[in-house]
Amino acid sequence: MTVATASTRQRWDTEVFSLVPEPGFPAHVHAHPNGRVYAGTYTDPRGDARPSRVFEWSGTGTLLRSWTVPGQDLSAPHGVQVAASDGGGRLVLLEKSTATALLLDPRDGSFTEYAALPRASSVPNFAAWGPDGSLFVTDYGEPVLWRVPPGGGRPVAWLEDRRLDGGELGTTGLALRADRSSLLVAQQSSLGLGELNPTTGKLYVVPIRSDGGPGEMRMLWESGPGELPDGFGIAASGRIYVANAGPSHQIVVLDSGGRELGRFPELPATGANSSAVPFDTPSCATFAGTSILVANQSYRGERDHHAILDVAVGEPGLPVHIPADAGSS
Repeated sequence: MTVATASTRQRWDTEVFSLVPEPGFPAHVHAHPNGRVYAGTYTDPRGDARPSRVFEWSGTGTLLRSWTVPGQDLSAPHGVQVAASDGGGRLVLLEKSTATALLLDPRDGSFTEYAALPRASSVPNFAAWGPDGSLFVTDYGEPVLWRVPPGGGRPVAWLEDRRLDGGELGTTGLALRADRSSLLVAQQSSLGLGELNPTTGKLYVVPIRSDGGPGEMRMLWESGPGELPDGFGIAASGRIYVANAGPSHQIVVLDSGGRELGRFPELPATGANSSAVPFDTPSCATFAGTSILVANQSYRGERDHHAILDVAVGEPGLPVHIPADAGSS
């Protein structure tokens, strides 16, 4: 299978792009401008003392190489997300046990620290470049959106809001919208009681003001109870594809205003998607060609379900904004 041929497939046709080797548990996929695909291994909820790995695949799903993540606290829950790439092609990694953003240069395999979140309970989850080269980072453990200044350094709490307090189920996906003046932010629950229904997930819009500060956050969409919206992708059309990591195991399609247009599979909970690996904790929807690549995390630990799935959607994604000097110091 090749991502490049996805446009010849029927909408929602799903194929296994690749299984993910040990330690498994992929939670996000990054489609690099170089045509290669990257994913990291996230936390095994049963505990695991092995370090996380970052994998690289060709655009056709051939595993090319991998790197072991250094400096993790292997006695604590640990994992890594390949969240983005910078202007020089380096990978932006978010490491859970040390709450750090790292840069991995795939040319020589070197790792460098880019930023460290200052709160001990922080869990960096997803990231997106801002229009000025700042790196915005969601925090699964704290009700904060962080902003790392251009070139790296000490993050600042850019937005603190009780609606981002999800207790054990916090803030997830993040993306810069086409206007490059607002962010979309996914939230799995609102246990901080900042919303009327704390059991539902939300998708919020946060404007980026002309002075760089946050505008008023507003809800764009609300999920069903316990659906746990996670990563998402924005199409060039403005449609939004949201991966529900909760037991519905569905991809939800929204229009640009947050109106729900449909779900795949239509029947919740089955995960039936026509491939050899059913949706089992689908955790992102990353555009590659006219497909979305879905990290099938399989939080329950079904070893043969740890996979990257290629789902044909019949439309291209919004080009991801990477400032030319993003990541440079």
